Amino acid sequence: MPDLLSSVADGVLTLTFDRPEALNAVTGPMMARLADELEGVRAREDVRVVVITGTGAAFSAGADMAALRLAPAHPVETMDGANRVIRAVVGCPLPVLAAVNGVAAGVACSAALASDIIVAAESAAFLLPFSRIGLMTDGGSSATVAASIGRARTMRMALLGEPLPASAALDAGLVTHVVPDDELPALVARLAGRLAAGPPIALAGIKKAVNAATLSGLEAALDREHSGQRALFTTRDFTEGLDAFADGRRPVFRGE
Repeated sequence: MPDLLSSVADGVLTLTFDRPEALNAVTGPMMARLADELEGVRAREDVRVVVITGTGAAFSAGADMAALRLAPAHPVETMDGANRVIRAVVGCPLPVLAAVNGVAAGVACSAALASDIIVAAESAAFLLPFSRIGLMTDGGSSATVAASIGRARTMRMALLGEPLPASAALDAGLVTHVVPDDELPALVARLAGRLAAGPPIALAGIKKAVNAATLSGLEAALDREHSGQRALFTTRDFTEGLDAFADGRRPVFRGE
């Protein structure tokens, strides 16, 4: 499966973004394939836990900016795929562990933060850079991030587009574990093995109960983000944001 690797061992399904030359930037088809894999675990008897990670130096840099510039359909396709992934992660009866090996930005950050266990390397950082290109947060992050770290910190991440280093993310309650980079694979293997050996019905019940208590507004958030983002895709500010990114310059937004 190009750009997304899938493997199973000892009850652990590992799904790996595999575009290291592009910092694992995701496209609509990549997110659709990831959603297919996540939705498919319900019918699999060989999977007890899911791990999502990235190849190379990044977890994922977010949406592929080059693809977004190619055609008007691409932004919506990527967003729709991301929303499918978020629903699949949260609705999956199995524990989903994000192994964040480097920067996690945009829609990929949203996917990581929707996971149940979020393990980050010390060099990792979390970034919601949507405002830098004239967009708003999506992928449910307006709900999932606020549920974890509160309104003020969410506003700082989303409005200012500031990266949150792994250590600060741990202190804020955004992630569950942070370890030195070279210790990440061992910790992920240990936690995934522990979850795979756990009581599946009880773990599913815990996940469902906690998500019901903390993410009851997720569907409404996804709908708000979807309608708001679709409107922003038609603005000149968004076009300027993409052009400025491609040109390596600061965008000049005019509210148009």
